Parts: sequence; C-alpha cells; structure tokens
Amino acid sequence: MTVAIALIFGALIGVLLGLLGGGGSILAVPALVYAVGLDVRQAIPVSLIVVGLASAVGVAPRVRARQVQWRLAAIFAGAGIPATFVGTAIGGHMPQQALLIGFAVVMVAAGARMLSGTAHMGTACDVGDEGINWRRCAPRSIPAGFAVGLLTGLFGVGGGFLIIPALVIGLGVEMTIAVGTSLLIIVANSAAGVLSHLDGLHIDRAVTAAFVGAATVCSLIAGHFGARADTQRLQRWFAYLVFGVAGFVLIDTIFLR
Repeated sequence: MTVAIALIFGALIGVLLGLLGGGGSILAVPALVYAVGLDVRQAIPVSLIVVGLASAVGVAPRVRARQVQWRLAAIFAGAGIPATFVGTAIGGHMPQQALLIGFAVVMVAAGARMLSGTAHMGTACDVGDEGINWRRCAPRSIPAGFAVGLLTGLFGVGGGFLIIPALVIGLGVEMTIAVGTSLLIIVANSAAGVLSHLDGLHIDRAVTAAFVGAATVCSLIAGHFGARADTQRLQRWFAYLVFGVAGFVLIDTIFLR
C-alpha cells in the first residue's frame, strides 16, 4: 500500500516538474512525510534524488544548445556544495518540528517568488562585448551559492526559486542562460546533499524507487506538454497550492503534534 501511495504522489510531483520546469520538488518533502509516512530526515535525501534527476534531465538539452554558463555554475556549486554539508549538520541537531516549520517558511518564500515578476535589474554578471567581468561577478555569486547550498542540505530543496532571481535580478544574467545554469547548479548541489545524508540513513528502498521512478518518468512525459500549457497560469495556481500546503504543515506541526 505504501509503495502504491509513493507511486501516486511521485507521479504528481513529476507532472508538476514537467509542466513547470521546476518548483514541483518543493512539495516532495511534504508528500513524503504526510502521504508516504517517512520521517522528515528520511524524506529529505529522497527529495534530493528527485530534484537531482529531474534537473539532470532538464539541463541536457540546454547544454547541447549552449545555454549554460559553466564558470558561473562552477562558482555557485563551489560555494554551495560545502554549504550542503553544513546545512545537513545543522539539520541533524534540529528537532523534526523545527525542520518542518523552517521548511514551511521556505515554501512560503518559494510561493511568493512564483507570484512575483522577474525584472532585469542586476549588472554584476551581465555579458557585454568582452564577456563577463569576473572581478565583479564572482564575489557576488559566492554568497548566493552558499545560501542555496545551505537550504539544499537543510530542507532537501533544489533552490531554483532562489538561484533564478539571484542570477537574473541580482547578477544580470539573461533568463535563458540563467535557467540552464540553475539546473546544472541544482544537479551538483543535490548530489552533494544526497551524499551528506547517507551516514546512518535507513529508508525503504522499494518506496524510494517507486517515488523517484514515478516522478522521473512523469516529468519526462509532462515535459512534452509543458510547451503548450499556459505556464504563467499554472505557476500562479501552483503558488497558491504551495501556500496551502505550507499552512497545513504549520498548523499540523504547531497545533496538532
């Protein structure tokens, strides 16, 4: 029965990932905790596997299309990978209730980000005639990369809702390049996050395989229909769903446990 539930909710997460191109993974941890019945510390690495695989699938065509800024991704990942281990260490000393409340706060931030615009404001990493000025770009990229990695280790989220605005609004990277670069950063951070959670981890392999497999397959299928869907409307309704789930997590954690 648990495997069947994992298949159903993994498929739902995969559909959201395929249609929206990201963001659906923010619901993976709540689904694994409340529907599948995993402990939050078991749910985080499973969520990271889903995030990493979905991002790897998504970044492949963008690499072929040369829509990835490799050096910028390396700077973000270089700061983010150590931070994932720091986040995991911090999470290991936090009670489950505190982790769930923190995750709900992250969900609210993600939902708000989905409803906001993406005005082009930054110039630090703007590509001019002579390319990126790395003396200006690198120092501003390192703190952002560290913050994303910290969240990845703590809560099992890919951090795309932070990486995209950091690249586009904060640093001035073109949206097309920012999306591909973000996916590559998420792959690296997710892999580090999974490794950082392996020590002493005991999870049901059948449940994990069912959830991850269903999410990956359904994200590929839904991705074929994503180009025809009204992405802005989907993202708006998805943000409202994220707010609702965050509210449920807060009420359950604070008042019902």
